[in-house]
Amino acid sequence: MTWLILASVLGGILAGSLGLLPRAYTAALDTMTAAALGLTLFGVGIDLGRSRGAWRELRKLGFRALFLPFCIAIGSLAGATLAGCLLGLPLNESSAIGAGFGWYSLSGVLLAQTYSLQTGALSFLTNVIRELFAVVTVPFLARHLGKMTAIAPGGATTMDTTLPIIARAAGPEAALLAFISGAVLSAMVPILIPLLIRL
Repeated sequence: MTWLILASVLGGILAGSLGLLPRAYTAALDTMTAAALGLTLFGVGIDLGRSRGAWRELRKLGFRALFLPFCIAIGSLAGATLAGCLLGLPLNESSAIGAGFGWYSLSGVLLAQTYSLQTGALSFLTNVIRELFAVVTVPFLARHLGKMTAIAPGGATTMDTTLPIIARAAGPEAALLAFISGAVLSAMVPILIPLLIRL
């Protein structure tokens, strides 16, 4: 699955950069992507609904299920702050970029509007790369480091774009936790970014 995902992304990059697709197709690409994602998520929802074990596991975990997204948030912020120190970025910028948790469209716009266009562009690029990294590494992480580890790279995207990959690679129990984790992290993004950028 990892190779298929990687080949698809690289094939798309190649087709886009060489202009191999008709303009009518590229104009409809957003609509097609949204429809495909919606259909895939509907399929994941059916799979989750049929998996009684996943819901039993979630009931057993209770509020402990919220522990995972908070650990992911702390790790993301710590990693972004450390990377910022190594690159000479101010603490407020690096931590706010890390607080995007992979939600590139919102984090980039928020920082561009409230702070600076350059930081917004860097946040957009950083969080796009995070999502691509998650798409490529989730199957490997699920196989070699465990199902819970596979949820972390996706950050906020585990409730939408990376959810089908997690469901396929790690199973319905992990998919349910991934959805909750993504929802919690998504709710944190518009709160943390404005707070951190003012530091």
